[in-house]
Parts: sequence; C-alpha cells; structure tokens
Amino acid sequence: MTLRADTHPSDMRPDYTFDFDPSQYTAEEHARWHFLCDRQKPLLKNRACKEYLQALEKLNIVTNADGIPDMRRVSDMLEKTTRWKIVTVPGLIPGGVFLEHLSKRQFPVTWWIRGEEQIDYLKEPDIFHDLFGHVPLLSNPVFADYMQQFGMGAMKARGLKATKLITRLYWFTVEFGLIKTEDGLRIYGSGIVSSAKESAYSLESPVPNRLGFDLIRMMRTNYHYDDLQATYFVIDSFEQLFDQTRPDFTDYYTTVKSLPEIAPDEVLPTDRIMR
Repeated sequence: MTLRADTHPSDMRPDYTFDFDPSQYTAEEHARWHFLCDRQKPLLKNRACKEYLQALEKLNIVTNADGIPDMRRVSDMLEKTTRWKIVTVPGLIPGGVFLEHLSKRQFPVTWWIRGEEQIDYLKEPDIFHDLFGHVPLLSNPVFADYMQQFGMGAMKARGLKATKLITRLYWFTVEFGLIKTEDGLRIYGSGIVSSAKESAYSLESPVPNRLGFDLIRMMRTNYHYDDLQATYFVIDSFEQLFDQTRPDFTDYYTTVKSLPEIAPDEVLPTDRIMR
C-alpha cells in the first residue's frame, strides 16, 4: 500500500501509530465518507442491534457535517465512556502489535478511505470499516471488556501456536457476529455493519447457516475471507460472549487441534440452527 508523504513510516512511532491530521483529507474523500454513511445508515435501521445504532449516534460518527470525523474527538468521547482510545495507523499492522493495542484498550483505526473503485469491496480495512464498523460498540461496557480480554488472550495464543484458532473467534464474533434480540436476529459484527451487501444478506438470505454460539465449533470452522459468509454464529447477549470466553483457552486449543476442521458451509448434527 502506498502511503502519503505526511504519513511516511519514518514519522511513525515503534507501535505503528502516528498523530491524526484531519487536514489530510480531500473534499472528494469527505464526500465519499458521506456517501458510504448515507448508504449504510438506512440499511442498518432494522438490522443492526440497538447497542450499535445508539452508539453510532452518540459518538456523532455519521452526523458529522464536515465528513470524515476527527478521530481525536471520537477517541476523547470513547475514553470517557469505557476507557478505550483510538490510535491512528497506516493500514494493516503486525498481528502482535495489533493485539498489544487491544490489550491496552487502544483500537487501531486505519487513516485512509477507500477509492471509488473499491466502494463496494476492499481487501484491507479502511477508516470506514474501522471507525464506522468497529468503534461504536467499544462504547458498550461489556463488549469493550470483551475486546480487551480478547487482545490479552490472543497474545497468549500466539505463544501456544493457536493463532489460527483465536483468529476464527475474532472473525465469527467481532467481524461477522449476529446477536439474538427480542426483535429477532440482529447484526453487531463490523464486517457486516460496514457492508451494504452483507448487512441484508446475513439476516435475510436463505443461503447461509446461522448457528448458536459454540466456542469449540467456532474455532474449528473455516471461513470465506473474500466472499459473503457461509456461516454466522449467533450470541444470546454480549454478557454471554464475555463470560464464555473468559476462561483460560489452553485446554480448548488442545481439544480443537485434535478435531477435524469444518468447512465454511457445513452443518453438523449437533449444531443449533437459529431462525
């Protein structure tokens, strides 16, 4: 990825962060942010969970008149709510560095925004995916604690050679998770709430599987990195997510490594299918 001169790696700190500069964005980039927000917000009205939608408004992420929000302002609001901060990074950063940020209640947000040719799909996260998709739920106390807990646990997983397994947990919860509510299934995963196509597909298409939360099953399951998901996992609440991932994972990793992997679209007789 090409970096602008004002974000050259030599200007970055050892942890891959640098100071956010709101003047770096062009009028076209601000307009692109508005387009993405204006397109996504109505799609999420009756699809995203209320915790996400309320946080999106509270942090003033979509109603910002200037376009791309000043991340320093959003970070200050977040810190007052759940002690999380936003740190600016150039793009994808090494996994160990990313996890260390999470363990310190710091969420890395990519500074650049997708181009017109990537408006519907991009391989690497941009500021819309990170700020619009990830950041709002960090203002929810339980989910915020889960994210820090995940960061600390994933750092340990690296030492136990279980990175692939813990990555699947992140994928099926933080990125592509669904939650059961009184109004039916709703979205909370950032990869879904930031995708115009997947936000409807994940809830309404008859194609994908929607399975009840199962930690071992989740860590055995492969996923599609560059396509719509074949399987989504549904939590009953954020409290369930936090509580069931709180124990030490060492024995879980041993169990999962002894079992065969599961194809993305496979359904097992023991699966709890959600409708």
